[in-house]
Amino acid sequence: MRKVLITGGAGFIGSNFVLHIRKTHPADRLIVLDKLTYAGNLENLKSLQEGPLYRFVKGDINDAAFVDSLFADEGIDTVVNFAAESHVDRSILGPRDFIETNIMGTFNLLETARKHWLTAGKTEGKRFLHVSTDEVYGSLGPTGLFTEETAYSPNSPYAASKASSDHLVRAYFHTYGLPVVTTNCSNNYGPYQFPEKLIPLMVINALKGKPLPVYGDGQNVRDWLYVEDHCSAIDIVLKKGALGETYNVGGRNEKKNIDIVKLVCSFVDERASAKALKEEYPFEGSREKLITFVKDRPGHDRRYAIDCTKMEKELGWSPAHCFEDGIRKTIDWYIENRHWWERIISGEYTKYYSLQYSGRFIKTER
Repeated sequence: MRKVLITGGAGFIGSNFVLHIRKTHPADRLIVLDKLTYAGNLENLKSLQEGPLYRFVKGDINDAAFVDSLFADEGIDTVVNFAAESHVDRSILGPRDFIETNIMGTFNLLETARKHWLTAGKTEGKRFLHVSTDEVYGSLGPTGLFTEETAYSPNSPYAASKASSDHLVRAYFHTYGLPVVTTNCSNNYGPYQFPEKLIPLMVINALKGKPLPVYGDGQNVRDWLYVEDHCSAIDIVLKKGALGETYNVGGRNEKKNIDIVKLVCSFVDERASAKALKEEYPFEGSREKLITFVKDRPGHDRRYAIDCTKMEKELGWSPAHCFEDGIRKTIDWYIENRHWWERIISGEYTKYYSLQYSGRFIKTER
């Protein structure tokens, strides 16, 4: 039995991973730690029951004493670190939270693991997996791909904070011999993604007949990864990844933002034509007419694209979903789980921030 600490486990990717591990490794004890800020949602984990194989703990990875006691009480032997502030727009408006959580929080986790694993001389079977992003690499031109050897060149406070945490993880391997591994993923999409992100925002706004804000000229390119594929990749890296190594996880699905939005419009038009949905979300004509181009955000990287050859050749992993299949599954999930996002946009799960349908997010007083 592994005793797996999953930080940020009530968020989008974290909760999908918790559900994935519960299904694929039923004997593992899962300790899910989440601060439950605006994007952490316990509804994502409502199918799990507290007991010998699952425990949820509300807490902050910046609370060193608390994290230390959790390691001691649970005998943690595996850490998967999803805990992070993760939205570029928010990092531009308020970078401090990103520095504190993404850098200092990761530092606290590393120090605690070092104390409990290395100082005690118990490293066998231990593993610390740090989940990061392709945004640390900066922006690509019209050709080429990010590889594990690509130099870091972050262009937003979010990307810089993640780059810093990646370097800390690497340093703890080379300096102390901490058993770490890092994954850098491309843009995720799928169930439970907070409505501030591009795809859920477009799906929800399209259903409601609200404007679909697209930054700049809409030609920015991202490599899209279905969240279930990402979870399976992390699972494989945990089991087979070489210590100290970095693995890029991509979906091999490069898409322009404007093409994503048009595809969402087409699929929502198709799904909303059903009688029940048409009555709930009446709309005449194509939802493409809702597309509204807005001023580009500062430091907006033009193109990201991941080369996941290392994952494929060394670990035998490749993405199982093409984008068209994944986006259909995603849109169906948001349509079938309207209660989930309606509670969020109503304000019940947005204690610190207000969501506006223009696509802009305004920080409110704490």
